[in-house]
Amino acid sequence: MFETREGEKLLEADPADMPPNGHVVFIGHILSPWTSREDCPKNMRAARETGRTATVLVDEPYRPGLQNLDRASHIVVLSWLDHAPRNLIVQKPRHAAEPKGVFSLRSPARPNPVGLHVAKLVALDIEAGRIEIDAIDVLDGTPVIDIKPYYASIDAFPEATIAGRDEK
Repeated sequence: MFETREGEKLLEADPADMPPNGHVVFIGHILSPWTSREDCPKNMRAARETGRTATVLVDEPYRPGLQNLDRASHIVVLSWLDHAPRNLIVQKPRHAAEPKGVFSLRSPARPNPVGLHVAKLVALDIEAGRIEIDAIDVLDGTPVIDIKPYYASIDAFPEATIAGRDEK
């Protein structure tokens, strides 16, 4: 699914083969319109531009944790990008002139493939464990590891920049 490009470097040991030490549990999964990597939007902006919604389905034991989430207009969904390689430490993005360290990128290929998605909360059904959101940029069935409310007053930094990258 991921081809190695010139200039990229792999870790000596693949984190996927190491014993777990964080005891992370999946609390549910994402129902997404995207079934192949080729069709899946590369980021949340591109996902929103498609106009296609998604659902976070929370497993029964974790549904009480959804209480009062409907107070939030937007949520942060942390996902486990289970199809991504975990041993690629230096990557060469298609659009980049030179390789870059994984921690300077938003690529799903990383030692711990955690996805971060800020989405608009459209509807919440606690009993069914369904959170309808405006968009998502992951494949159907992607596991969810956490959900948090998004606080614009705390989480947003309008002055934030990335040197050498033009953002709209």
